[in-house]
Amino acid sequence: MTFGIIKYMFSFEIQATDGEARTGKLVTPHGVIETPSFVAVGTQGIVRAVCAEDLEATGVQAIIANAYHLHLQPGEELIDEMGGLYRFMGWEGPLMTDSGGFQIFSLGAAKEHGVGKIASIFPEVSDLGGHFNSKKKDRLVEIDEDGATFISYLDGSRHRFTPEGVVALQNKLGADIMLILDECTSPLHDYAYTRRAMGRTHRWARKALDAHQRHSEKAQALFGIVQGGAYQDLRETSALFMAQQDFDGYAVGGSLGKSKDDMHRVLEWTVPLLPHGRPRHLLGIGKMEDIFEVVMRGIDLFDCIAPTRMAETGTVFSREADRYAMHLLNARYREDSSPIEAGCGCVACRRYSRAFLRHLFAVGEPSAIRLAAVHNFCFLESMMKEIRQAIKEGRIEALKKEWSVPQW
Repeated sequence: MTFGIIKYMFSFEIQATDGEARTGKLVTPHGVIETPSFVAVGTQGIVRAVCAEDLEATGVQAIIANAYHLHLQPGEELIDEMGGLYRFMGWEGPLMTDSGGFQIFSLGAAKEHGVGKIASIFPEVSDLGGHFNSKKKDRLVEIDEDGATFISYLDGSRHRFTPEGVVALQNKLGADIMLILDECTSPLHDYAYTRRAMGRTHRWARKALDAHQRHSEKAQALFGIVQGGAYQDLRETSALFMAQQDFDGYAVGGSLGKSKDDMHRVLEWTVPLLPHGRPRHLLGIGKMEDIFEVVMRGIDLFDCIAPTRMAETGTVFSREADRYAMHLLNARYREDSSPIEAGCGCVACRRYSRAFLRHLFAVGEPSAIRLAAVHNFCFLESMMKEIRQAIKEGRIEALKKEWSVPQW
């Protein structure tokens, strides 16, 4: 189907289904995204350690940047004066911007509860690696009915975010796809608070959509975000509410529970209630062991910092390694002349050995992180191509068994 607001710019066509999994084409003003697709995280307008040319070479189709961080520096006014985010960051493909809703969580409840983006977003899972310090700290955001007020982590200045204001901010950034301002809750929030936050997100959603429709001349799509924590009735209520609004696509955000099983249940409650013919994005999830699970529950797009976060620690994906993770600093690779993975077309595998890459990490050479990240993106994009082909051929279950991806 074609989106209703800016019909000549956006369309989403489902090409094949296999159970709940589906493959399709999401057409944007800056190119086509073959779905399901991994979206690279470029919070500050660039994906950590790699440049636009690197991403293009690996087959990455889309990037998601963060409106909150870009507002703090260099500011949306400067980016607008420079010709918009595309020209500013040198990326020519599809681009999304997140609204700052996650920062309501990360600078608020996450600090109070000691909950991190990866380390303890699932409190029952203890070995996922960290993003935030788990020590409890003072919050840097206050929420009210009309929006959120942030204290900048850079200089202590105060910044006001409202649903309408965040749409205007993202208009200036100019990404193809914008996300509404929402209140992202913690897995440690109780039912009563999660319900209040969901209601606030719904009211903000209407305001954001009204603001967006008043500026429909902008060639940008707006996605609503389903909230409700790990509570079935709240997730179903939120999905039904968002589905009734004329958004161009839908994201699933907020707390996904205390374990991966909880996340799976949240998707099973939520996704079937969203409009079948519009794209669905899962926010902040995309580690390798999650990919089959979310795709097979009907997700089209997902983003995660894992490829670059792992690269920073010298960890790369490889089918030749236990659990598909190769730790290049391991002593066993000191004299290993093999590439990370035979047959991989990335620059790290074409030109360098495991021994040389291990050497770069050992001496603290920054290019080591770049090469590892490039390989990780190339690996994931190759995996996603296999997944899309398997859906078209009706064998996604068989492919999942072939990979047998363990839970980390």
